[in-house]
Amino acid sequence: MGQHIAVVGAGICGMCVALALAEQGNRVTVFERDIPPPDGDADKAFFEWKRRGAAQFRHPHAFLGLMCGILQDKYPDLVEEFWQAGARKISFVDMLPPKLLQQYSPHPVDERLWLLMCRRATMETVMRRYVERQPDIEILNSTIVTGLKVDSGNEIPIITGLKLSRRGENSEFDAEVVVDASGRTSKFKDWLAELGTVTQDEKEDSEIVYYTRHFKLLPGVTEPSRHGGERSAGDLGYMKFGVFPGEGGHFAVIICLPVGEQHLRQAVKSGDKFDAIARTIPGLNRWIAADVAVATTNSFGFADIHSAWMHFVDDRGQPVALNFFAVGDAAVRTNPLYGRGCSIGIKHAHLLSDLLGEIEDPKRRAIEFEARTELELRPFYKASLNEDRRGISRAKAIIEGENPNKSHSFRKWLSSSVGDAIGAAAREQIHVLRGAMQTFNLLEKPGEFLKDWRVRLTILRYMLRGRKRNAQVRLQPGPSRSEMLQLIKPDEGNASPCRA
Repeated sequence: MGQHIAVVGAGICGMCVALALAEQGNRVTVFERDIPPPDGDADKAFFEWKRRGAAQFRHPHAFLGLMCGILQDKYPDLVEEFWQAGARKISFVDMLPPKLLQQYSPHPVDERLWLLMCRRATMETVMRRYVERQPDIEILNSTIVTGLKVDSGNEIPIITGLKLSRRGENSEFDAEVVVDASGRTSKFKDWLAELGTVTQDEKEDSEIVYYTRHFKLLPGVTEPSRHGGERSAGDLGYMKFGVFPGEGGHFAVIICLPVGEQHLRQAVKSGDKFDAIARTIPGLNRWIAADVAVATTNSFGFADIHSAWMHFVDDRGQPVALNFFAVGDAAVRTNPLYGRGCSIGIKHAHLLSDLLGEIEDPKRRAIEFEARTELELRPFYKASLNEDRRGISRAKAIIEGENPNKSHSFRKWLSSSVGDAIGAAAREQIHVLRGAMQTFNLLEKPGEFLKDWRVRLTILRYMLRGRKRNAQVRLQPGPSRSEMLQLIKPDEGNASPCRA
């Protein structure tokens, strides 16, 4: 191939794009607005790296099975560097509670069902230093992309490079292909509009906000057992929560709330109130009790969460621009609560790399990339939308004091009943959990595991025992919404609509 390709954004997705393209023999230049990671260890990167261009930089992350498998297959030395930096491997067997462990017998797919976990600062630092050593990749930090170079004397604008600003000096960069990996804050839509092209977008509000606080285990304290006591991730109906173990005794706790929960949202902004709320949940208290861990950050939120799908080929089948591709969050975004962003990004990166090696015509490339994106990523996008909609419906019912399990149509009742039965069965039947985890880890398209006759019979059996019983399995022990509101009551008089 040997093309010179410009990649905008040196986040996790941008690094994956650079690696995939360089692997095919291209020269890749990556442009990043922020400074590089500081010299030093993981703590220095987490606490000192000014990463303004990544809104989720200090929120928890995990690499799902799809991404882990690609990294292990293609870049095993990079995976080894993650282990050296303290990253954690959570295998399928590690995830099994004692009851399911008794049912366990190895299956070939289990080797792909693992998670890589550490703080995102560690993830980015390890990846950045690895990518910087690759001979065909150059990273230009502290460089702001201000616009596009375009050959506009054609029916479809042809992107020929980028306009740049670095340390107050303007310049231009020529490239045969430009890749947008700049994430949810991408400016390319505006630049394309200036050319007279229109990108059609789908966008749907997830109607949640989540707050994170980081902690570190006290000296001499061992990490709580993954299966000892109540689960450290789950749902109270009006609130979701989770613990994300990191490296070196560090871990993060998230509390996820519907946007309508104004008083709870106001409360979790305070570190003390965040802890007080979390300690009422048995699964969290065993991690953050005063004699177990100490907070290393305040609580901070992430809002304006939308699922989004950007189309770069119009209804007539015409690309909006040639020699331009958007990858990862710049093209497809799902609710980050499901942890799919990094895996979708690396999958998208390799779709692009493969396509550029197979097709030379710019127009055919654009059309085919749109088609492959639709084929490979759309099912996960739709599954995320459906889960968001169910969550929004449940949260609204709870806030309004209604039954969250009430369905207003047979179709919705059936869908909810099946979902509750799958969730309940996955807690008690290892073959159902294994199938659900393949979907969770993006190793197969949503619902594929339901084609297994044994799984279908199990789900039917759980449906017959009643939706109410199955729905209860989803919820974890903890205070009711009214009890939680009572806990924060002293601040209610001063509460006001908050902006995360």
